[in-house]
Amino acid sequence: MLASANPAKVAEIEELLAPVPGVVLLPRPGWVPDVEESGATLLENAKLKAEALAVATGEGAVADDTGLAVAALDGAPGVRSARFAGEPADDQRNVAKLLAELDRVGAASPDERRAVFETVAYAVLPDGSRLSCTGEVRGRIISECRGSNGFGYDPVFVPDDDPARTFAEMTATEKHRISHRGRAFAGLVSQLADRLGSRG
Repeated sequence: MLASANPAKVAEIEELLAPVPGVVLLPRPGWVPDVEESGATLLENAKLKAEALAVATGEGAVADDTGLAVAALDGAPGVRSARFAGEPADDQRNVAKLLAELDRVGAASPDERRAVFETVAYAVLPDGSRLSCTGEVRGRIISECRGSNGFGYDPVFVPDDDPARTFAEMTATEKHRISHRGRAFAGLVSQLADRLGSRG
């Protein structure tokens, strides 16, 4: 069962977990409330969400948490990335605030706009065991949005692995191959495959 209610993120995670045979992702039931992401780290938040869903439903659960750390902003927005511009979470307002903050501190050159995207994927399995994996990608923040794919900060993040395009200018397959979430869930897929294979 998937903890996220973000349709774009749900679609990504479904694609990323597709290689694991026998794993069927169910959407979070509407009666399960949102979990307050009160953790001080991405791992704590991912764990909070997965554990709460597992307890509420009695099923296995998968969750993730993602943060964008910008060097010129002393690591902000970090663990508050999804709600950087306040509640309710809004991608366009978050991006606008990020660009405004970089302008405010005078970060103009590519070197001054360095950033790291990090995702922690966390799973509670039906047998009660826990798995987690972290993925990251380094890059820079550009000054205006480019591309119409993806979500969140994708239109302004250019990864070092493909320095000519933002994540929002890539296909889902291209993004998954090098993204923070793609790397985190690739690790989780490997752990799940090993676990399920050892039971076969």
